[in-house]
Amino acid sequence: MKITIFCIGALKEGYWKDACQEYLKRLQPYAKTTIEELPDFPTKEGASSKEEEEVKKKECDRILAKLKPSDYLIALDLNKKEYDSPSFAEHLQKKFEENGASLYFIIGGSLGLSDELKARANESICFGKMTFPHQLARVMLLEQLYRAFRILNHQPYHK
Repeated sequence: MKITIFCIGALKEGYWKDACQEYLKRLQPYAKTTIEELPDFPTKEGASSKEEEEVKKKECDRILAKLKPSDYLIALDLNKKEYDSPSFAEHLQKKFEENGASLYFIIGGSLGLSDELKARANESICFGKMTFPHQLARVMLLEQLYRAFRILNHQPYHK
């Protein structure tokens, strides 16, 4: 199985990097998991809606250039489908079976995802109604992927 996570923006703080590395290491027995960081575009303070949309479009174009039309893309997006961990594990298993054992995730930058990228995504999920920094969303996604594989392999995990 193969998982690619596209992330807009780089992790700057060491503790986020350490957490991601730990979960990437834990995921190794289950799936080849890679993170592709794509640079975010600077946005000036007080940018207009139009300027923000232009930035999201540029970020979107970088991601779309890396995807084939057949790639199954799951976007992390507020107010979309929520799962508990066992349901997420079951859903991932189905998606791996249906899509040739490869899945792609996208975590947007601080401005979120463009409408074009949201439309390209095959599905969108969220981790709840609260807003989280995109750096933390990366750690949360990796942790939930690890937890899902533990569940699918009938291995203990913390509840």
